[in-house]
Amino acid sequence: MAGNEQRAGRRGVSAWTTRQWLRIGMAGALAVLALLGVAGAWMLGRTASISQDLVDVKSPAVTTAIRLESALLNQETGVRGYGLTGTADFLAPYRQGRAEQAADIAQLAKLLHDDSAGLRDVEAVRDAMEAWRARIGGPVAASPPGAPSALASERATEGKRAFDRVRSAVSDQQDHLRAEQTRARADLADMMRRRNWVFATIALFILILAGLVFEGLRRGINEPLERLGTQARIITGGDFTHPITATGPADLKRLSDEIDLMRRRLVHELAFSEEARRRLDAQSADLQRSNTELEQFAYVASHDLQEPLRKVSSFTQLLKRRYGGQLDERADQYIDFAVDGANRMQTLINDLLEFSRVGRVHNTHQAVDLGRALDRALSSLSLSIEEAAAEITHDPLPTLVADATQMGMLWQNLIGNAVKFRRPGITPRIHVSAVREDALWRFTVTDNGIGIAPEYADKVFVIFQRLHTKDAYSGSGIGLAMCKKIVEFHGGTIAVDPAHADGTRITFTLAPEPPERPGPAELAGSGSPQVVPVS
Repeated sequence: MAGNEQRAGRRGVSAWTTRQWLRIGMAGALAVLALLGVAGAWMLGRTASISQDLVDVKSPAVTTAIRLESALLNQETGVRGYGLTGTADFLAPYRQGRAEQAADIAQLAKLLHDDSAGLRDVEAVRDAMEAWRARIGGPVAASPPGAPSALASERATEGKRAFDRVRSAVSDQQDHLRAEQTRARADLADMMRRRNWVFATIALFILILAGLVFEGLRRGINEPLERLGTQARIITGGDFTHPITATGPADLKRLSDEIDLMRRRLVHELAFSEEARRRLDAQSADLQRSNTELEQFAYVASHDLQEPLRKVSSFTQLLKRRYGGQLDERADQYIDFAVDGANRMQTLINDLLEFSRVGRVHNTHQAVDLGRALDRALSSLSLSIEEAAAEITHDPLPTLVADATQMGMLWQNLIGNAVKFRRPGITPRIHVSAVREDALWRFTVTDNGIGIAPEYADKVFVIFQRLHTKDAYSGSGIGLAMCKKIVEFHGGTIAVDPAHADGTRITFTLAPEPPERPGPAELAGSGSPQVVPVS
């Protein structure tokens, strides 16, 4: 019966998946929208271009041509008045008209620099005016004042014909410019009408598309999901024998089959759930006991082991103060060795304790601004940085999900090593960079110090491995080993860049979020209790 129901449900199943329906629908819609959008964008650009040409070129050119005509008329009027009367005051409009003519022609040439016909009109006006000025305007204006110019009377007819040619050239120019202006206005109005139609079509298409999408989602996704949810709630209520029938697109059908498979698997797994719960409780108890033992070890390392060392250091210093000078120089040297050894042992125990806490005590993951973490580390190292006169720069650093304390320890060890292992007599320069590489962030700490030989590139990350004696450089040999442990705890890797020759370059990666560590539930599947080791 259940099989019949499932076969009946499959008759309502589409051969296409939801993704295929969405891809085809979106591809068609985007194609239409792209065509309409390109057309609309072209029309917007064309409208803006025509409008700008009309405002910035066509209309100013007509206005300038009218001013040019006025300047030419002023010249002719002034020359004619001066020729008839000989009064010098008539030359003022002539001279002013010439200046205005030059300015207007220059402005027209600038406005019409892309219009060859317009430039020819400007040249025609200028040539006609120059011909009139050569035969009439210039000679008459050069006549002595005080009496009518005989030249004006002699060339009156010739002057009228010459200036008529000027008027004709100006009239042709203005007619052409006004025709261009009228045509631009008509083009602008036509383009605006087309633009409005295109955008109205886009709006209508979007409304239709939204309706189709809504109806398609309702029929193809919402209704099948609602039926699937109803059947899932029946199973959740305790009826694990109720079958899941498949409807809708092919992927929803597969989802229904997978849920039905999960239902059958749950029926099978319920028989073993109680045993698994008991094993999980036993595993959790063993893990808790192991963590308690680790805490006891940390307490012993931080208190009981350091107390005898403090006594050894204190009493050897008392011996030196009380019996200094009473013993020979070798005895004083032995006492110094004992004090230095006790102090270094205390430092070593503290470093080992911090090393063991990585991933155990310091394990609070939160959003950490690595730039601020670096600033705090630099503040802690300010004394050694100031003594070395080190120059430290860094790129913008990201914010990652990590343990803030461990990030501070990481920066403090890397920057501290770069400052410590510097070249004598050379200002230490240290730069921190960060680059996103796929799913990881890659960081580099580059310095101009003494460098690390390629054969020691792996050795420096091993605990207690030192490349120099304690007299040359202080330290316990744990710093880079701790950096390696911190980086690997956060899902990254760390190494020395062998290609960098001038100093040392440490490169490491960090994940935006650290990987999840195995918990008690994941350990419950084994046959015997396990303890997660802590270094």
